[in-house]
Amino acid sequence: MSVEKVRDYLNKYGAGDRILEFDVSSATVELASRALGCEPCRIAKTLSFLVYGRAVLVVCAGDARIDNSKFKQQFHTKAKMLAPQDTESMTGHAVGGVCPFAVNSSVSIYLDNSLKRFETVFPACGSSNSAIQLTIDELERFSGCTDWIDVCKLPE
Repeated sequence: MSVEKVRDYLNKYGAGDRILEFDVSSATVELASRALGCEPCRIAKTLSFLVYGRAVLVVCAGDARIDNSKFKQQFHTKAKMLAPQDTESMTGHAVGGVCPFAVNSSVSIYLDNSLKRFETVFPACGSSNSAIQLTIDELERFSGCTDWIDVCKLPE
């Protein structure tokens, strides 16, 4: 089970016991915010893209949307989401539980600047009914991200 893989991974940071598991789905931003009782913008959603044949994860705020021109400027290709049937094999997590922890070694992880306005956020933990509250510094450290990027736009 992927949540157990994430728990083992987060144990390296002393955070595996902080994973929250719910009796309801947290597979979308809306469902996760309801399960947690927080604003949707504080959900750290992980989007999966195919970039030159490799999986790239972009973690951004729940209310952020990919800005196609910024994405193309950053990655020199159009934003193309991973097909649902390819997500688990390419990232190590199934749709609804994709997160920046315990991913396949070929995956690149980026954190979007849309997250920097929060003290803490809630990324998923490998299943469609899990999350963890992390500070932005913890998210950066635990994810082993390649870099911070600016590929999203926020609602007006």
